[in-house]
Amino acid sequence: MGGRASRRKGHDWERVVAKRLRAIFGNAVRRGWQSRDGAEQPDVDGSPWWVECKRSKRPNIEAALVQAEDAAARANDGRAVMAVCKADGAPATVTLRLDDALDLIEEWYERGSR
Repeated sequence: MGGRASRRKGHDWERVVAKRLRAIFGNAVRRGWQSRDGAEQPDVDGSPWWVECKRSKRPNIEAALVQAEDAAARANDGRAVMAVCKADGAPATVTLRLDDALDLIEEWYERGSR
């Protein structure tokens, strides 16, 4: 797949993720404004998370998470980060650092959602 088609595939995936998160967090969620290297905003903005989206034949999930962490640090943004990745023909995955995942699980458990 060429450069333009790959970018479009990525942008389309960001729109899908934004729509799914908008259903939870409301209309403030949208694709981030991407300029130069995209470091100014996450791929999907308006949620409590810094969201990095990757869609390809075999996305590098760890690299996506590190990219999100680096970008959030450069932007001095205190949000936890997540990488939302989708390999061609496979279900999407969400990758978090263990401490962030445990915080979510603890909050869910304390709310009585057993």
